[in-house]
Amino acid sequence: MLGVLKATAFAPGHISAFFEPYYDENIERSGSRGAGINISLGAFSEVTMSKSTRQDIKVYINNRESDARVTKLALKNIIRDSPLQVMVRIKQELPEGQGFGMSAASSLSAAYALSNLLGLSKIDAIKAAHSAEVQLRTGLSDVIASAFGGAEVRREPGLPPWGFIEHIVGDYKIVICVIGEKIETKHVLNDENKLRLIRNYGRYCTKKLLENPSIENMIRLSKYFAEKTELVREDVMKAINAASFHGLAGMCMLGNSVFAIGKTEELKNTLSSFGKVYVADIDRYGVRILKRG
Repeated sequence: MLGVLKATAFAPGHISAFFEPYYDENIERSGSRGAGINISLGAFSEVTMSKSTRQDIKVYINNRESDARVTKLALKNIIRDSPLQVMVRIKQELPEGQGFGMSAASSLSAAYALSNLLGLSKIDAIKAAHSAEVQLRTGLSDVIASAFGGAEVRREPGLPPWGFIEHIVGDYKIVICVIGEKIETKHVLNDENKLRLIRNYGRYCTKKLLENPSIENMIRLSKYFAEKTELVREDVMKAINAASFHGLAGMCMLGNSVFAIGKTEELKNTLSSFGKVYVADIDRYGVRILKRG
């Protein structure tokens, strides 16, 4: 008889600077080209598992029971039809729907903790969470980025061996500001006219970043991408322009939020007049187990 087992994992949040969506019949090849930054604020998942007579998955986010469709699907991708009782308690350090990859960080950290309890590999967890976010159209490459950490350029979409990520050297405090209501990623990803613009400018920005791979260039291109794709609202652009007096700023994809580097205290003070401000480091480690038992 399997007793009660418990593991806790953390996955970093991920800010997408720009992206070029790619869908394939093979869900593991789906994803996006583009670039982004993994940050030290993310999602902690404590997973408790026990044998049962039927399958039951419950998820609590910040102490409230949640539908958590992406996390539940990721866990189902792991346990299949096994009669297990799984309880997940997730602490999210940033809001969902604001371009911080919280849905991906939550599902990935939960999947990795559960995989660890079942003796499965890290790649099993990544595949399960990636498949869930692509299938539900809540994201395309946040899981893959969050799995490996750092500031990255995604040269090719999808999971290895198809996907290919290069990391960018640089170490900054990332100042973040949440300005407006959340954006439903699936609504954007289901709009073919918007997707056409995103694909064109995402491809261009990725090419330009590879010519000069730096975090500074990534953020400049992020602002350009936001303007050209018409994803940025007027109040978000005002915040970006105000922050630009103290550094470089761009829009978090896909959210009504801003990320910036430069003079940290000045950026905090300036952006606080637009919304709630957070400060994070670049996370270089990706998803990881914090505690077992």
